Amino acid sequence: MSHFAEIDENKIVQRVIVIEQNILDSGNWGDPNNWIQTSYNTRGGKHYKEDGTESDDQSKALRKNYAGIGYKYDEEKDAFIPPQPYNSWTLNETTCLWEAPVKYSDDGK
Repeated sequence: MSHFAEIDENKIVQRVIVIEQNILDSGNWGDPNNWIQTSYNTRGGKHYKEDGTESDDQSKALRKNYAGIGYKYDEEKDAFIPPQPYNSWTLNETTCLWEAPVKYSDDGK
């Protein structure tokens, strides 16, 4: 079974389900073209094992990020991009994640 995200006409994710590809292809879940496969183990363009460590096989990374409701599917980047949390945040074009304008302090305070 695989995870698939249903996108609307604006490419916004409406729901994410676990389903077999052949069931989606049957048309019983609407237009199969509105469903895009997503990987539960992909974050920031990297694939992770179940224990949270980075996978040795990065060919498993799929569409930059696991899709969530409200995410946008960018066809050009072939990526799921989360909603922008604040206007001042910028999109990291490599990870397709938003970054704050000021880095977090790493001095433990």
